[in-house]
Amino acid sequence: MQGLCCLDVRGLQAMDRVDRFIDDSPESPEVLARAREMIQATSASLERCDCLLARHARHWDLRRLALVDRNILRLAVLEFLSGRTPRKVVITEAIKLAGEFSTAESVSFINGVLDAVAKEIIRDAVDTQDNGKERKD
Repeated sequence: MQGLCCLDVRGLQAMDRVDRFIDDSPESPEVLARAREMIQATSASLERCDCLLARHARHWDLRRLALVDRNILRLAVLEFLSGRTPRKVVITEAIKLAGEFSTAESVSFINGVLDAVAKEIIRDAVDTQDNGKERKD
């Protein structure tokens, strides 16, 4: 999340700073590799993530959201789209990040937005599966 916040403020030209920040972390090589993967994937999917978020963060311009909240939401949407992590786990982890790094109001806001985004992604996945089945009329 901190790496994404740095890139959000400084742009992709700050990737070298983000890499150094990750390198300086005491985490295991596996965790560091996953952090890099998530930053790259989120950066590559930024438009899609922001489009989903904009539909569900009603009355909020994403650019005006708190920097931390915006990037917590982006990370969570990326996890939803990857399909690797259960929806409840993604939302719980996002809420924990908000509780630690943002405000009390952010927790309920992030919970509500992510719940709506997750439902849309699930609905779209079901619709895609249904459309892919051959109809037998």
